[in-house]
Amino acid sequence: MSLWFWISVLAEIAILPVYFLSLEHKKLQLKYGVEKGTKIGDILGLISGWGFFTFLFGIWLSPQPRFTIPILEDQSFKVPIIDFIIPLIHLIIFVPIIIVVLWFALKGVKEVTLKVAETHRAEKVVTTGVYSIIRHPQYLGSLLAHLAISILLSAQYSLFITPFLTVYIYLISWKEEKELINEFGKDYEDYKAKVPMLIPKLKLR
Repeated sequence: MSLWFWISVLAEIAILPVYFLSLEHKKLQLKYGVEKGTKIGDILGLISGWGFFTFLFGIWLSPQPRFTIPILEDQSFKVPIIDFIIPLIHLIIFVPIIIVVLWFALKGVKEVTLKVAETHRAEKVVTTGVYSIIRHPQYLGSLLAHLAISILLSAQYSLFITPFLTVYIYLISWKEEKELINEFGKDYEDYKAKVPMLIPKLKLR
């Protein structure tokens, strides 16, 4: 495995404590005061959130063996300029997954606002829209995006670490919920009892 790949993975692991700390709003406010603690939490949220995606890009784009799903093997197209070949079946799989990702991401941001999404500091318990079927739509979107982009780029090592990323996202979700219960108490506990964490609750009519 390339050094670039391992640096990206280790950086992803190293930023997890920063992510955790960014969620501890009350602890930061008690330690530094409300105004300063809030600012520190927001900065840590921005660093950890953007760092998470930056290091994911490092994982996706790092030099690694390429794989091909053995369907339509002779069908592919070349990406101009960068001279990269994408198997047609990989593109066919990628498109519907990324559409779902964009739906979850955009709906999630619309419900809570971009500021809350970036700083990880909720102002209230949101239970409407996409949050009525899943508690963490953006985290699910991140996991699906990783899977889709790994397939699109035929990135073998990136695809292999999907179980690691699943655990990673579960830990972030678990920590976030712990702090949300600390902040909102029974309101969030009631919401948590009704709506699943990362697997959407489908409503059949």
